[in-house]
Amino acid sequence: MRIALVGGIDRLQTHYRQEAAKLGVELRIFNRSETDLQAKLGHSEAVVLFTGKVSHRARLQVMDAAHSRNIPVLQCHNCGVCALRSCLACVKTGIMGEGEAAA
Repeated sequence: MRIALVGGIDRLQTHYRQEAAKLGVELRIFNRSETDLQAKLGHSEAVVLFTGKVSHRARLQVMDAAHSRNIPVLQCHNCGVCALRSCLACVKTGIMGEGEAAA
């Protein structure tokens, strides 16, 4: 399963990847503003959006890209490893449901 993480803290990237690997998830991390973010999110099965560490403009870009490609988005204000762990667990178990969900 491939999940995109948008936002978060730079120094926690290795910890984010370790937690994702424990759950069998390939995690793509986008911490900074990216060019053509919509195309980069296209192959993801879900998006975890840490709203506390991302700009409003980037959030809108992610939501538009996910909506246009019918990718579920899980939004979380916290950006710690525990928050990522619970978000990934929700995605893996299918608790999110159809379309967008917020945590």
